[in-house]
Amino acid sequence: YTWQVWAIYMVLAANLSEEQALKQACPSCGATEVCNCSSMGLDFIPPGLTGKITVLNLAHNRIKHIQSQDLQQAVNLRALLLQSNKISSIDEDSFCSLGKLELLDLSNNSLAYLYPAWFGHLFALQHLHLQGNFYRDLGESSPFSSLRNLSSLHLGNPWFSTIRQGNFEGIALLDKLWIDGGNLSQYEPGSLKLIKKINHVIINLRNTNVFSAIVMDLLYSVIWLEVRDIRLEMEKKILVQNSTLPFRIQKLTFKDASFTDQYMSRILVSLKDITSLVELEAIDCVLDGKGEWDIKEIANSGQSFVETVSIINIVIQNFHLFFDLEGMESQISQLKRLTVTSSRVFMVACKLAKHFSSLLYLDFSDNLLVNNRLKETICEGAWPSLQTLNLSENSLKSLKNTANSVTRLPKLINLDISQNNFGEIPDVCEWPENLKYLNLSSTQIPKVTTCIPTTLEVLDVSANNLKEFGLQLPFLKELYLMKNQLKTLPGAVPIPNLVAMSIRRNKLNSLSKEEFEGAQVGAVHLSLMECHGSLVVSLICALVFLVILVLVAVGYKYHAVWYVRMTWAWLQAKRKPKRAPPKDICYDAFVSYSENDSDWVENIMVRELEQACPPFRLCLHKRDFVPGKWIVDNIIDSIEKSHKTLFVLSEHFVQSEWCKYELEFSHFRLFDENNDAAILVLLEPIQSKAIPKRFCKLRKIMNTKTYLEWPRGEEQQEMFWENLKGALKS
Repeated sequence: YTWQVWAIYMVLAANLSEEQALKQACPSCGATEVCNCSSMGLDFIPPGLTGKITVLNLAHNRIKHIQSQDLQQAVNLRALLLQSNKISSIDEDSFCSLGKLELLDLSNNSLAYLYPAWFGHLFALQHLHLQGNFYRDLGESSPFSSLRNLSSLHLGNPWFSTIRQGNFEGIALLDKLWIDGGNLSQYEPGSLKLIKKINHVIINLRNTNVFSAIVMDLLYSVIWLEVRDIRLEMEKKILVQNSTLPFRIQKLTFKDASFTDQYMSRILVSLKDITSLVELEAIDCVLDGKGEWDIKEIANSGQSFVETVSIINIVIQNFHLFFDLEGMESQISQLKRLTVTSSRVFMVACKLAKHFSSLLYLDFSDNLLVNNRLKETICEGAWPSLQTLNLSENSLKSLKNTANSVTRLPKLINLDISQNNFGEIPDVCEWPENLKYLNLSSTQIPKVTTCIPTTLEVLDVSANNLKEFGLQLPFLKELYLMKNQLKTLPGAVPIPNLVAMSIRRNKLNSLSKEEFEGAQVGAVHLSLMECHGSLVVSLICALVFLVILVLVAVGYKYHAVWYVRMTWAWLQAKRKPKRAPPKDICYDAFVSYSENDSDWVENIMVRELEQACPPFRLCLHKRDFVPGKWIVDNIIDSIEKSHKTLFVLSEHFVQSEWCKYELEFSHFRLFDENNDAAILVLLEPIQSKAIPKRFCKLRKIMNTKTYLEWPRGEEQQEMFWENLKGALKS
């Protein structure tokens, strides 16, 4: 029995010491379920981890090795963050107790190999990050065969060179797969075919042959393929071979990629074979050529199935020599959405523009279009189906000419020409007859005129210099007037169907009834300050005044000012030495008493003590305080220059406000120093509970320390004086 008790004691002691060690290594690992130990310079996993922890963050430390017992007790862990350490080795069963783990981040460490045993018991794992280590391959088999619930996987590094068949065995579905394969040089065909469906694949590649092999494997499983950092040069291989399997890929993105003219011809031909592909995207790419593509081969290869093309920030080294892409007409007839932004586009040839017969959406924002070139770009018969056009952030200068150009777009509904520097607005303009949305924000127009079409349902003229708005727009539903100089609201009668209006950051100072005549406000999204600025300011001022008044009243009642000033004086006094040097002691005692007891103090006690042999020097506030000096400073100086402080306690003393203040400071100064400088004289019997509760140390002294009590009999009075004199001399 004794042995069992001893064993239990040792276990409890060990657990207690481990918990203390954990808190010492990582103070945040307390009562919460989240344990954040990141960036603490740890070179080991702290001991004492328990089942109550669900998130453990050990990122950005110096951990080199994970041992079997380190995480053994953390059975309820959901997220384990170990990125940016120096981990080079992990015991095979280090994660075996983490059956509930959903996120494991081992990125940016020093792992030279990946062992399947590490992940063998992580049945709930959904997100695994392994990028930025030193491994060159994934081994001979699959490290992920047990991860049936895996959703996202990020792997690869600058030394990662080989992917083998079977490396992804056990993974059937993935939401996201990210492979850093900048130096990937060996890819065994079929390796990625084992994954039946992937929503999004991001792969960094430089090797064109590996790119072709991976694309052929992913055509049937991935929905969105994003390829980064690749230089696509001459390529003779075909991407698609004869297959009865249905294609799954719908979107292909190139980011930070480089193309040659020769490869552009081949890729455009090859992509036509992928009948499921409907969207192409190129972001931050470089075209090393001038558009000298094999137009004949492209045309003979058949029709493209792509419906959406986005080109964002493409760099063409010799863009001024770029061909007009004549001969590409047959490849663009089915295109429905085209975005070419931040790419220095200054014109589209009229002949080419006429063949965008199915295009519904066109975004040419942040380019170099000017009015003369816009006339060529939107020539008669060009963009016949276009409904939405974005020409914002270009170099258009004339609103009248811009309007005339877009009149050639008979089906245009939405037009964004914001952030062009028009500067002025004519009185009359021609617009497409179906135009419903017009964005003229940030165009430097000083006013609005009848140039604005009456067919509009949405109008944005924000961030201009408008001082008034008086247009008649019978169909308008939404009006945006932010950041202007308006002093009054637009009238309600000219815009009877208005549903929403934004007028933030104007100079409105009043609202009149006429401005709302005939219109019912359904929903106004304005702050209280915007609607009732003066009222809100008045209410705030009144509330502040009321609060100050209440504070003053409470402070007066409870003498708050006195206590604040006294506390400040005490803090200042704390900076001084606790006791004055002997040469600075001027009095034997400072006497604290009630004015109602002054007769006894001044006529009996003072006479007895100051006429003794040798005489005692007493400090009395009536006699010895410096005139004109603040009372608290007088108290401080008197106490510090006195050897003792003598309290004459009575019912009058306790009830006296002045004595309370004096006792308050004495309480601070004397009892804070834990010395015996206080002498208590009871002029009459008094209960310790009569002492104010806030003077807890004084109450304690009355209960524990001997005090002198003034006797009524003359025989006992002689003994009283002897005892008092002895106390003063001590």
